[in-house]
Amino acid sequence: MSGQYEILCLENPLLDIQAVGDEKLLQKYGLKSNDAILAEEKHMGLYEDLFQNYKVDLNAGGAAQNTARGAQYVLPADSVVFVGCVGKDKYAEKLVEANKQVGLRAVYRYDDEQPTGRCGVIITGHDRSMCTDLAAANCYKVEHLKENWELVKQAKIYFVGGYHLTVSVPAILALAEEAAAENKVFMLSLSAPFICQFFKDQLDQTSPYWDYVVGNETEAQAFAAAHDLNTEDIPTIAKHMANLPKKNTQRKRTVIITQGTEPTVIAIQGDDNVKSFPVHVIGKDEIADTTGAGDAFAGGFLAGLAKGESVEKCVDMGSWLAKLSIKELGPAYPFPKQTYSA
Repeated sequence: MSGQYEILCLENPLLDIQAVGDEKLLQKYGLKSNDAILAEEKHMGLYEDLFQNYKVDLNAGGAAQNTARGAQYVLPADSVVFVGCVGKDKYAEKLVEANKQVGLRAVYRYDDEQPTGRCGVIITGHDRSMCTDLAAANCYKVEHLKENWELVKQAKIYFVGGYHLTVSVPAILALAEEAAAENKVFMLSLSAPFICQFFKDQLDQTSPYWDYVVGNETEAQAFAAAHDLNTEDIPTIAKHMANLPKKNTQRKRTVIITQGTEPTVIAIQGDDNVKSFPVHVIGKDEIADTTGAGDAFAGGFLAGLAKGESVEKCVDMGSWLAKLSIKELGPAYPFPKQTYSA
């Protein structure tokens, strides 16, 4: 591909540190067996404790980095580059190494003060307790993006995780404006209900630039509530989002709302006919972990976009990759690689 990246992803990188634990370990740090929290001071010893005393699996985590790994899993080598902020420490080195193993190029900003963001994951049976210290992930600066603008120019598709709306709106808007000016694809993930609720203004700054926006039904309903749409009907919400004002009129906006095992809803700007597509069926006994399934779906969808596939095919590729991820522990993909076939 000689320096030509298909996809550039921007968000908050985390090193996922996973280990099988027990109730005693959970109690030591005041954690619950099936929970996800942001770390407090009392949790800071957890990460080294896992490294020193447990058999750990490491993943390059953070929602959009999961998505970037997913898209790279499907596409040829050197198709995806990920941008975010880490610290100058061993955790960043492990993050770089984890990405190298799956063929993803990461171009990080290294913060002088904060450590690399980490997510400690304690697995007890089918439950996972996740404790996240965002740290350096919160310190991304638009200047780093400008310094690496050649990567931006090389990419054809920009994907931004909604969590980054809490970190650097200027960096997101820089990508969005470049996409509109050069008629490239700009795709955003809603990421979490709280983004729609508490970062509504930041989210709305980006909406004119959405060529594609992806979320699940809970996020879509949070968007509707934040915008006083007075409905929880997913097709209605999707159609409203599709028809919001749009900067680049050369592309119609596509809204993708996943609903777990229920059909995925697709609304396209100017089209009254909201479509739905079934997901790839997976047996209960095949489910290892649903964490990151939405990230995997976005990765498969992005890969389809990069290949020039139809929306229907992109949705199917997303569903296929999500199914593969659900069979793995954590937001991971099976090796040796499996190949998509319709």
